[in-house]
Amino acid sequence: MERTVVICECFARDGLQHETAAVPSGTKIELINAFTAAGFERIEATSYSNPVRIPSFADASAVLAGITRRKGSHYKATCPNRRAVERAIADGDAGYGADELSLLVSATQSHTQRNLGTTRDQQWQNIADMVKLSNGRFRLIGVLSMAFGCPFEGRVDETGVLADIGRFAALGVTHVSVCDTTGHATPSHVKRIFRRIADEMPDIIPIAHFHDSRGSGIANCVAAFDAGCRWFDSAFGGVGGHPAQIQYGQGYTGNVATEDLVNLFEAEGIHTGLDLTRLSHASQLCEKVLGRQLQSRVARAGFGHLAA
Repeated sequence: MERTVVICECFARDGLQHETAAVPSGTKIELINAFTAAGFERIEATSYSNPVRIPSFADASAVLAGITRRKGSHYKATCPNRRAVERAIADGDAGYGADELSLLVSATQSHTQRNLGTTRDQQWQNIADMVKLSNGRFRLIGVLSMAFGCPFEGRVDETGVLADIGRFAALGVTHVSVCDTTGHATPSHVKRIFRRIADEMPDIIPIAHFHDSRGSGIANCVAAFDAGCRWFDSAFGGVGGHPAQIQYGQGYTGNVATEDLVNLFEAEGIHTGLDLTRLSHASQLCEKVLGRQLQSRVARAGFGHLAA
């Protein structure tokens, strides 16, 4: 069966950034290898964030050096600034770097200041500098946070969201993750924005990144699919959201659970290209590593018979 969606597994970065207990580098490598074995075409492996500010990813280079890679899989690292791209280039020169980089901006000024410590204008200049520095070595992923609403500024103007995606496109960044960072999106809102992207920016590959803070994440994924989106982000167990030391959105912003998203897609005949047996193994490993039951319903009930 031909794959019709691409799912990026985000547990190792977006998931672990929300955890207060450190996960050893060897365990991260084991996790990423399990995701690779399950067949994920895209895996968010780590972050080149400042290790003083976010120490949980101080081992980014060691993790990227230790994983077993599969031909056809891309391994992504988050890059909030120029120094992060310089680290990615150095790791690439050493033979073990990421092949995708996330470049971060927020749709609102308040979140940009709190999350990145700068202004939107300065961050857009940082992104332009990072694109130039990358010099075509990586697949670049634009990440637009707070695209569906902001806890500090409320509703976010759709035209502004489209304008930001256009700014990425003008820099040559054609893959853009449209993020519902604190779970404000609704299916009608999602469908409207993704249809506008398809109609107004046909060269852009939008990526649906929804947090399940208010229980609407899966419904929003279906709405994005119906509007033509074929690339999605999720995390095993529905973990993650934002760095543990940053509090907004009432403190809970977990991702859409990968197990649940895959089950629904497969049951609907929307093929993911993933091995469900190995996916289950990876799900169990994630719970073992964090030492608690996570948020996935499918992890408790099992895959539906239509997805078997």
